[in-house]
Amino acid sequence: MPSSSPLLIGCASGFSGDRSDGAAAVVRTLAARGGGVLIFETLAERTLALAQLARNDDPERGYEPLLDELVGPVLGDCLRRDISIVGNFGAANPAGAARRIAALARKQGLPAPRIAVVHGDALTSATQRDALRQRLGAALDGLDVVSANAYLGATEIAEALAAGAQVVVAGRVSDPSLTLGPALAHFGWRLDDWPRLGRATMAGHMLECGLQVTGGYFCVPGLKDVPDVHAAGFPIAEIHADGEFTIGKADATGGMVDARTVKEQLLYEVHDPARYLTPDVVADLSQATVEELGGDRVAVRGITGHARPDELKVNVCYRGGWLAEAEISYAGVQAEARARLAADIVRKRVNPALRLRADLIGAISILGDDAGEMRRALPEGHARDVRLRIATEHLDRKLAESVLREVNALYTCGPAGGGGVRTALRPRLNMLSCTLPRAAVPSGWSFLDEAAQ
Repeated sequence: MPSSSPLLIGCASGFSGDRSDGAAAVVRTLAARGGGVLIFETLAERTLALAQLARNDDPERGYEPLLDELVGPVLGDCLRRDISIVGNFGAANPAGAARRIAALARKQGLPAPRIAVVHGDALTSATQRDALRQRLGAALDGLDVVSANAYLGATEIAEALAAGAQVVVAGRVSDPSLTLGPALAHFGWRLDDWPRLGRATMAGHMLECGLQVTGGYFCVPGLKDVPDVHAAGFPIAEIHADGEFTIGKADATGGMVDARTVKEQLLYEVHDPARYLTPDVVADLSQATVEELGGDRVAVRGITGHARPDELKVNVCYRGGWLAEAEISYAGVQAEARARLAADIVRKRVNPALRLRADLIGAISILGDDAGEMRRALPEGHARDVRLRIATEHLDRKLAESVLREVNALYTCGPAGGGGVRTALRPRLNMLSCTLPRAAVPSGWSFLDEAAQ
């Protein structure tokens, strides 16, 4: 039944590969305050393509590689303390992730949890591929497509929780939807209550990057100091029935939440504060206010929302050949000049078809460009400890590898004193984006079949 009591939602992961030890403090805090929802955000734009490649190798893989470390240690406490778990850690294989969570429960001697699986984000049908072709046109021609996924919204998550799911596993849903879904289920809001949806969506936006809002990414020593940043706690949102919310963090943890951390995250990746597009709502934070309440708690008010977009965003990832990277260090007298000469040697020796990027790490790497132009950032000869990085990409693996061999040859072929060569070659994934009508992306959810558990 819908409730008017505040809802607590804590986030314990901001991306795939994030720390896996933050959930315990969040769960302890939620339990001490009467329960709530624990969310895991583990996807970025290309994460799904990597997951799809893993599933191609093994049909049981393709979900978040750290799933066991993220969910396993807190699964029992969540089930016992009425804390729902929602995550997009299903990646390219939500059903596989659901089966793995069921296996973790069995291994721990727990009762079988009610696990729901959201489906529909993967665009695999011929009709959907035709729709993509119509939108992207000739840009799709000749591409080796790895994955195509639409950003789903919060509806399926909300329906699953309202039906009694204790764990909801999704693939590509919009990051804020991980928070909006539980809010919809808890408060029973209409799906066209745009002001409330806008507010809860921005609460999700505050949580989705984990420690960014509790001081991690915010921290600059001497300018924006953060206490005990090494032990910063993951964030927790308290959402009210009108959608207004406060942001805090797990109890007895480092880091901080203040007006500055909240403002930075509020505007993070927002192209237009009056029109922040999501699958669920167009959020409007142009009139938002931020108020420090003390005790690492900040209230965010004044957000509203407008009718959701008619179409859903889609990412198409495809194989983009090979990325070759090589590094070598020069130190002492004329270090920078030797590094520049080394880059020039490699450039003159490799196939002219290769486009190289050369960076002087320690001197001008941030200010260089992909054309290999090494712009002046310091007076000539200023740097005395330089790491030269050379990179290229090409569809032909052998051509890409040739750059690595040339950098390795600098050991004895000069210039003098180079050392510490490291090389890497890995497949590259590129991406195209477009939108599709919602009708082209049918989605839904279902409980994991007990027989499959």
